[in-house]
Amino acid sequence: MAHRSLHHPQPHPSQAAANGSRAARHACAWVALAWAGAVLAQSPTAAPAGKPAPGEFERATGRTPASASTAAPALSSPLPAGAGTAMPSGMASGSGAGYHSPNSPIAPLPQRNDVVPWSVLTDLTKKTTKDGILPVFNAAQKGLDKTTQRIQGFMVPLDAKPTQTHFILTSVPLTCSFCTPGGPESMVEVKAKTPVRYSLEPVVVEGKFTVLTNDQYGLYYRVVDAVPVK
Repeated sequence: MAHRSLHHPQPHPSQAAANGSRAARHACAWVALAWAGAVLAQSPTAAPAGKPAPGEFERATGRTPASASTAAPALSSPLPAGAGTAMPSGMASGSGAGYHSPNSPIAPLPQRNDVVPWSVLTDLTKKTTKDGILPVFNAAQKGLDKTTQRIQGFMVPLDAKPTQTHFILTSVPLTCSFCTPGGPESMVEVKAKTPVRYSLEPVVVEGKFTVLTNDQYGLYYRVVDAVPVK
């Protein structure tokens, strides 16, 4: 008996290309969904009731960040009267002390006499070496090294947990679309001995303060063994 060979018809080249394109689109969609899920998983806890969501203020008032550029810049950090009220001319985003617009729905840092003013931390120069751009600390900043200090700032969590033991404090809130982030001089790395609850409100910690002359991550300041302070 003759054996009949089974022949599977091959798809037309144009049909094969269409199938490949469809498969590629499906793969891209799955990658996008997975990325979105990862971002949501890393998101911090929900903001407390009564706090506007990012962009809510703009939608409600019709204002945009561009409309805030006409206002007089002011630092959010606690400063002596009459000091630090304007951003230096030509200061770019990602350098200096940062800018907290008076049109921001997020209140600036309150005045406190028991914390290191951001004006002290951000008043430094930098030098370019073969290792990169390094800070040049002045006498006041060097005097803070290896002493116990209190720092006030807005929390940038580094873990998707309601409480944080490793995070960044900044002079202006990074969640504010009206604010311009500062440079490394406007940030302090915190390694806490006691977990600190994540909050959109300003956070104050106390611990051993250190100046970093050549940190591998480009940071200038760190507080270790920190505990939260009311």
